[in-house]
Amino acid sequence: MNAVKHPIKRSFVFFLVPDFTMIAFATALDPLRSANRMLGYEAYRWRLASIDGKPVRASNGVECAVNTSLEEERKKMAGPERPNIAIVCSGINVERYQNKSAFAWLREEYNRGVAVGGLCTGAHILAAAGLLSNKRCAIHWENLPGFSEAFPKANVFADLFEIDQNVYTCAGGTAALDMMLKLIGDDFDENLVNRVCEQVLTDRVRSPTDRQRLPLRARLGVQNSKVLTIIELMEGNLSEPLSLIEIADHVDLSRRQIERLFRTEMGRSPARYYLEIRLDRARHLLIQSSMPVVEVAVACGFVSASHFSKCYRELYARSPQQERVDRKQLLAA
Repeated sequence: MNAVKHPIKRSFVFFLVPDFTMIAFATALDPLRSANRMLGYEAYRWRLASIDGKPVRASNGVECAVNTSLEEERKKMAGPERPNIAIVCSGINVERYQNKSAFAWLREEYNRGVAVGGLCTGAHILAAAGLLSNKRCAIHWENLPGFSEAFPKANVFADLFEIDQNVYTCAGGTAALDMMLKLIGDDFDENLVNRVCEQVLTDRVRSPTDRQRLPLRARLGVQNSKVLTIIELMEGNLSEPLSLIEIADHVDLSRRQIERLFRTEMGRSPARYYLEIRLDRARHLLIQSSMPVVEVAVACGFVSASHFSKCYRELYARSPQQERVDRKQLLAA
């Protein structure tokens, strides 16, 4: 009696970029292995690729061997080994990754009907390859400010993951698990997803729109709902800061009440706190983008580069220009 032959549901190529995030890669790959085990057959196949077929070092220092190079992947495009999905695995320092060969390969795969994806900061590489114009995508919250400025045509969200037709992106970390569980659920059913969850010891599949970061209440240790609302208003209006009068109107408090609340809850004035979160965004832009300092200043609500530099130096004990120089030296080391 012949054994039942089960069709392959999907085949993956995971393209590893130097300094890729291991946790995102592992939590994307292992649900596929677990699903195969639960099903009792190979519904999912995968292989790992790098530019030259050589091992790739993750950001934690671990080297990962691969199966193929991009040259070999190109040869597979027209044959039975063409993947269903090509997923970019990247992590820190993604803004300096400029490989025209990789960008061209991703475009070729996409144009041949292969879905593309990005883990952690992978959306940055997909966007650099020209594949995210007018597409919804997700990227790690730490990289979101620089990404938004570098790729204004991409519709980026601070979500755990985004699936826009044949483009799959996630914010990294354990969000890769949620995206893969969604994919497995689409291919099979909730029962298989639940069995995989039991295997990997997670109790639920998070929604794509769940927060990447802890809620403000947990992150800041603040319980006062008015203060939390004010901070959310501040974080949502960094390029054009609201005046204290405008904030007071939003939350139905007087300026004096807001001043008193911030002194009690945050240990500083609301103006000082607002300045600090604007400077924090500026720091991310200086580190992650090549935007001129004056453009960073404008993007963070400063009317002049000199005022921006003065405030930045007071908080970080170095100028914006020195921040960028230090970053370049670190990357070159």
